[in-house]
Amino acid sequence: MVLKRSSLSLFLGFLLISLIAPRSIARFVVEKNSLRVTSPDKIKGTYDSAIGNFGIPQYGGSMAGAVVYPKDNKKGCKEFDEFGISFQSKPGALPTFVLVDRGDCFFALKVWNAQKAGASAVLVADDMEEPLITMDTPAEDVSSAQYIENITIPSALIEKSFSETLKKALSNGDMVNVNLDWREAVPHPDDRVEYELWTNSNDECGVKCDMLMEFVKDFRGAAQILEKGGYTQFTPHYITWYCPQAFTLSRQCKSQCINHGRYCAPDPEQDFSSGYDGKHVVLENLRQLCVFKVANETKKPWVWWDYVTDFQIRCPMKEKKYNKECADAVIKSLGLDGKKIDKCMGDPNANSENPVGKGTRGDVTILPTLVVNNRQYRGKLEKGAVLKALCSGFEETTEPAVCLSGDVETNECLDNNGGCWQDKIANITACRDTFRGRVCECPLVDGVQFKGDGYKNCEVSGSGRCKINNGGCWHESRDGHTFSACLDVDGGKCQCPPGFKGDGVKSCVDVDECRERKACQCPACSCKDTWGSYECSCSGDLLYIRDHDTCISKSGTEVKSAWTVVWVIFIGLAMAAGGGYLVYKHKLRSYMDSEIRAIMAQYMPLDSQAEVPNHVHEERA
Repeated sequence: MVLKRSSLSLFLGFLLISLIAPRSIARFVVEKNSLRVTSPDKIKGTYDSAIGNFGIPQYGGSMAGAVVYPKDNKKGCKEFDEFGISFQSKPGALPTFVLVDRGDCFFALKVWNAQKAGASAVLVADDMEEPLITMDTPAEDVSSAQYIENITIPSALIEKSFSETLKKALSNGDMVNVNLDWREAVPHPDDRVEYELWTNSNDECGVKCDMLMEFVKDFRGAAQILEKGGYTQFTPHYITWYCPQAFTLSRQCKSQCINHGRYCAPDPEQDFSSGYDGKHVVLENLRQLCVFKVANETKKPWVWWDYVTDFQIRCPMKEKKYNKECADAVIKSLGLDGKKIDKCMGDPNANSENPVGKGTRGDVTILPTLVVNNRQYRGKLEKGAVLKALCSGFEETTEPAVCLSGDVETNECLDNNGGCWQDKIANITACRDTFRGRVCECPLVDGVQFKGDGYKNCEVSGSGRCKINNGGCWHESRDGHTFSACLDVDGGKCQCPPGFKGDGVKSCVDVDECRERKACQCPACSCKDTWGSYECSCSGDLLYIRDHDTCISKSGTEVKSAWTVVWVIFIGLAMAAGGGYLVYKHKLRSYMDSEIRAIMAQYMPLDSQAEVPNHVHEERA
């Protein structure tokens, strides 16, 4: 880690702690691996090389290759294809180890350019006689972040004198073969690996902070498998600084330190007048260490990985959530004892030392740093590479099964539901297990989408919501009757059904229609309240009509109905008889009239008609 410059850093003494530790002078440790020349015979032997702090060293293994020193682009600062150079090995040939000179550009860029041209490893020749150093990634260089992340080949720095030996042999036309050996890079004394991660909770420190956060999320599952199986013993550590006695009352020390200048961190934004202060970082570092301490006391030290991962996701500085309130929410979701953690942190304003996690290591100067079996890891902080380093720390034949498999996968949702939201009654959870870990994401169940942050709440939304746990609304069953407040209309809402009152979510209380005189109020009515309704009866032989809230006589109704039928029949018959009589009378009268008229017509003509011929035929004379 390259620390940001600020006025505070000009007078801060350097202190390495496991968050809090005695003052010590830091010394830089260069982790080496063995480089053995196998040909030509005149330069055979073993030489030291310093492992680069990027790429993927083959911990626990070795790699053989042929050394090539390019005629052009000797420092590797430009892409080799611009010079028509390729290091791709021919079928059946040894992999190519490219030798480049130090200078003019970042170490990582040299390795990246060689990798793109087909190199399997890179040896960087020092340009001066000096003790070997660790080749690190450029600090806070955003432009280099992408290619650094994609470097997958190992690299090492070699001494200037040794590089001149290699170059001379190559210029003489010799084939130079070397073997890079990482088998002894990590001690492997027994069947348990002890490792440490020196880290920091500040998420605004640039590229390295981003890489650290990504590693913690990716490696969490593998770390928890190893820890739960008793194969490893993990310990987190943090770096802080102290403020010299003469400056403890200054504004800078007060804003960047706790415990009267004993524990400090640089201002995250490098601006004392705005944003977060260094003391906020120190407090969160201390909280994370106390989370580990409390979790370790409950025999679950692996919960530290859950807390740190969730805090990064839920409480970032850029969203102004990097605070105690957000941290407490994460602690609660993981089932940790918040009071014990607060007690562990103590009083940050006290003029005393905090006894938590004292340590004496003074050899860590790069953040993040991984220490495996007391040996600092070098290379890309990546799940697969780190797992190889851990597995190389086991005594032979004692490796756990995970070290013999191609990958590691654990269902993190099985432990405390992964700290995500869940509805135990409906057996629904927001925890979704993935290869890279778990995510808290509100689910889609039977076509119904839940919405929320996935950690503290998920609520049903849209149509069909009543199918899932009654849409989160009140519901209850009694004596074979079930009532629900869920209405699947207008996007869904909770409303108590008729006969109940309440908020519809947490409760709906039966309405006493009798006491509140809302029904069964007629003079002859007798009211009895029931759950969700009421019963109304009438005295004597009266019948209750619910729609009109009244009582009527059962017998009166029956007689009246019978007489009505009788009268209808009688009237119908009378009308039929009357009608028949009138028709008969009319026809009879018409017949008699016609007969009378015919008789009278024989004797006299009628005024109203012409003479009618006589019906009697006279005899002709």
